[in-house]
Amino acid sequence: MSLLLFRTVTWRSAALIVCEGAVILSCVYLAAFVRLGGGVFSDVTWSAGIFPKALLIAAITQLCMYFTDLYDFRVLAERRELFVRSVQALGATSVVLAAIYFWFPDLIVGRGVFLVAAIAIIGLLFGWRITFEWTSRRMGPRERILLVGTNEGAVELARELFERHDLGVHIVGFIDPDPARVGSAVLDPGVIGTIEDIPAIVRARAVDRVVVSLSDARGRLPMDKLLEMKLDGVTFDHLASVYEQYTGKIAVDNLRPSWLIFSDGFKRSHVQIALKRAIDVLGAIVGIVVTLPIMAVVAITIKATSRGGVLYRQSRVGLRGHVFTIYKFRSMRADAEQQTGAVWATPDDNRVTAAGRWFRRIRLDELPQLWNVLRGDMSIVGPRPERPEFVTTLTKEIPFYGQRHAVRPGLTGWAQVCYTYGASVEDAMEKLQYDLFYIKNRSLGLDLFIAAKTVKTVLMQRGGQ
Repeated sequence: MSLLLFRTVTWRSAALIVCEGAVILSCVYLAAFVRLGGGVFSDVTWSAGIFPKALLIAAITQLCMYFTDLYDFRVLAERRELFVRSVQALGATSVVLAAIYFWFPDLIVGRGVFLVAAIAIIGLLFGWRITFEWTSRRMGPRERILLVGTNEGAVELARELFERHDLGVHIVGFIDPDPARVGSAVLDPGVIGTIEDIPAIVRARAVDRVVVSLSDARGRLPMDKLLEMKLDGVTFDHLASVYEQYTGKIAVDNLRPSWLIFSDGFKRSHVQIALKRAIDVLGAIVGIVVTLPIMAVVAITIKATSRGGVLYRQSRVGLRGHVFTIYKFRSMRADAEQQTGAVWATPDDNRVTAAGRWFRRIRLDELPQLWNVLRGDMSIVGPRPERPEFVTTLTKEIPFYGQRHAVRPGLTGWAQVCYTYGASVEDAMEKLQYDLFYIKNRSLGLDLFIAAKTVKTVLMQRGGQ
């Protein structure tokens, strides 16, 4: 779980969340002063009572900011986008608070206070974000990395780090064993030296960590010189470990079984297994009871709008390769695969019914799988179960694909919330990298984090197809 937290909650993100919480609280107090006058603060009881109410406003506001991606630095490059999303977040906050105040009127700070606070929050948060971005950029990188190797994994890691400015990582350059490649472009920067140049580059460019791709450097590293640098405080890491740490997935390309065997993770105890199963059973029971009226409406709609049965049964591969029958609400025509057999779903698939397209978008077609969870075929969180026809092909074409069956498949999972719907071998490869990360780092905390991201994914209607 530590790798996941390092990736998602960096010092920059944590500082932003805490400081913005304080800004929102200050705006609520300022609005109360403007609307109600300074005299109310002389009442000690009233002043103490406003804090939990203001804290509720701050919590709801920041939750809505999370759902509108205001804590995802990759989508906030433009200030216009920042302003639009801030207004959207405050609009959503107004709706949520209106519902809460309707049922619990005692939580209202005062008439018109939130409206004034909302105006102040938009102005102050917009200014604060610009200031925060300007300050953090000028603090310089927190870590300087030298990449040894120019294979696809090294380039992909560099690309990910370039896109994640919030991580504070600077790529000094690439090392290539071939002297003829020195000076050639890879990304920005390019190849700046060979294996023999590593000690000099580390000293001259203040490198904090040397990341080594063993497939490019095995047998060529000057171990005596590297040991001297290690004793001087320079950190050396395997490319696969750093890639996992910063991207939330495990690079399958040129991944060696020895790394999987000797790396941390892949731990499971009988207590952990029993606790996860208990949570699955409880979650499935509660889910079935709560969504039963929704499932009834979905069933009636399917029956009224298309020919065929309400439920769709399909073979899927589960724990240890066991094939089980998965249940879903039918979202395609009853004869969807009569002529073609098993094929990937595609964007705007003409086999999907009008009602089915809407059900897929908000995942209502997945609700019957709660029965699979209750039966023990699936878990609430885990890799997505795939069809046997596809598993046979993917196992031959993708290394380590069979390892995703080491755990029960899930209704939702790390790959589902981090990557779009898979519809090709390339997509399956990408999703496998997320699945392996989950299997290696699985824990109750990671499951809760994935569940929270799933709610956001469903509400924002992302990834359905």
